[in-house]
Amino acid sequence: MLEYILFVVGIFLLIKGADYLVDGSSSLAKKLKVPTLVIGLTIVAFGTSMPELVVNILSAIRGSGDIAFGNIVGSNIANILLILGITGVIRNLKVQHSTTWKEIPFSLLAVVVLLVFANTLTLDKLNITSLLRFEGIILILFFAIFLHYVFELARRNRSRVEDKKIDIKKHSGLMIFLMIFGGLVALYFGGKWTVDGAISFARIFGLSEYFIGLTIVAVGTSLPELFTSIIAAKKGDADLAIGNVVGSNIFNIFWILGVTAMILPISLPIFANVDLLILLGTTILLFMFIFVGKKHELERWQGAIFILLYIAYIYYLIFRG
Repeated sequence: MLEYILFVVGIFLLIKGADYLVDGSSSLAKKLKVPTLVIGLTIVAFGTSMPELVVNILSAIRGSGDIAFGNIVGSNIANILLILGITGVIRNLKVQHSTTWKEIPFSLLAVVVLLVFANTLTLDKLNITSLLRFEGIILILFFAIFLHYVFELARRNRSRVEDKKIDIKKHSGLMIFLMIFGGLVALYFGGKWTVDGAISFARIFGLSEYFIGLTIVAVGTSLPELFTSIIAAKKGDADLAIGNVVGSNIFNIFWILGVTAMILPISLPIFANVDLLILLGTTILLFMFIFVGKKHELERWQGAIFILLYIAYIYYLIFRG
């Protein structure tokens, strides 16, 4: 029972830890007169990806590559089918031209690259694929290219972007230190307890660590994106609602899996290719939906289809075992 409680507390600490880290770092950056635009593109973006990063690093160190890989693939599938599905049902989401032709194709490229890397090496005669250190380095190089694109996009659209100010609260130096330090501590223990709990769940209920990573851990670490997109959709900020999801998917593969593989090569589960193909299909479906019905708009009925597809995917995972 204690492990179950710590698992739930761990996910909560991951969310709150990332929140405090972002708030404290943003307040410090503002105090040092760092532009709001830079804060949004760096600290906030990285902060919402911290839960996945911490879980993956701890999983890799403990040799639980199934949880690390399942967390990323499961999070990306949940981001499109569940999070965009829910936000799309709340209201129609208009998709910007750059998102349609650059960011979504870039997220599609991320899946293709990962699919290729996942099949470049076979260990022994067991058909076990692996993500190696040099592949992790290449993923991070792709991430650097993406960051360069984002900064160039922001520079070209500086006036439009800076109209949407990020609400940053001012704090004292002591409070900033406590928020950053407390956020890091919460992220560490949150990640530790989440990984420990996931492994315990798998052993007690006879489930694979990969299944737990694809479902419970993936959805848990995606909660910051879920809350961000729902709030953005209610406020009518479709750019943030969709950009948050697409950007997170790119971050997850190029940055988080890249860092994880650099720390320790990840042996991938036998169903990795199947789930990668499902992720590839959902990303292509998102691109296609933008041109079906109202052009450059994700409609409510399309959001409902996403949710139904996610439910079907979970049933498939349960059936697969």
